[in-house]
Amino acid sequence: MAKYCITVPYTVVGVIFLFSCVSANFYNDFDITWGNDHANILDNGRQMQLSLDKASEYLFGKFELQIKLVPGNSAGTVTTFYLSSQGPNHDEIDFEFLGNLSGYPYIMHTNIYSQGQGKREKQFYLWFDPTAAFHNYSLLWDAQQIIFLVDGTPIRMFPNSEDLGVPYPNTQPMKVYSSLWNADDWATRGGLVKTDWTKAPFVVTYRNFKVESCKTRKNTSSCNFVSSRQTRRGNVGTESLVSTQQRQQQNPFNERLRWVQGNYMTHNYCTDSKRFPNGFPRECTRQTFS
Repeated sequence: MAKYCITVPYTVVGVIFLFSCVSANFYNDFDITWGNDHANILDNGRQMQLSLDKASEYLFGKFELQIKLVPGNSAGTVTTFYLSSQGPNHDEIDFEFLGNLSGYPYIMHTNIYSQGQGKREKQFYLWFDPTAAFHNYSLLWDAQQIIFLVDGTPIRMFPNSEDLGVPYPNTQPMKVYSSLWNADDWATRGGLVKTDWTKAPFVVTYRNFKVESCKTRKNTSSCNFVSSRQTRRGNVGTESLVSTQQRQQQNPFNERLRWVQGNYMTHNYCTDSKRFPNGFPRECTRQTFS
């Protein structure tokens, strides 16, 4: 049985049952597809325990995962690393990597949902081959902003704009997910290029998953990672008399963000007039460098 997809919600357990006409063994005839740390095989494979708990839900934090993407002809495949809550009005923060034909670059797709509202896509090419080695992808999420980083370089920042009437994900705890799946109806060139199953199995590799959770109170958070003030100003606890525009121009954080978006961003919902003919979403007024 070919296996090329893994889903990791980190809190529950999934098992594929492979039936045959002989006596089955949990070591040899069953696959744990996710939640491996919540499964325990006993008695030389004759027994298996599954456990379910409510751990590993987060309201704010820093989430890091090193990924080596599917090499070669990955057209039609999508690799994901994201946070999500549950229900129709869910919150979600996405990294998605859209495969492509050999010799063509991956597209890194980012999106944010709050209270079930999405349509905040920004897409990028990467400045390296993401299939040749592991690279670190990070999500920093607190009560003030969401920051996407690649190998420590910021690529996108989404500020809290609730004062403008824009929903922001700050009330629903989220779990961490990762997956590899077939999406050839849309992933590569709008679905024109289909998955070539003669190239299967498609393999993505993960390592060094890290979480730094935050202490939270209503609409505030205390995190060990870089604070919002430090991110915006480039230093800690130092007040500056320069204007906001000057700080943005001088701050190394914003310089790196501007470099990525100026050279590698391929789609920005805040400039998509075909999608928003009656005016861009309100938060776009605050996203000069995001």
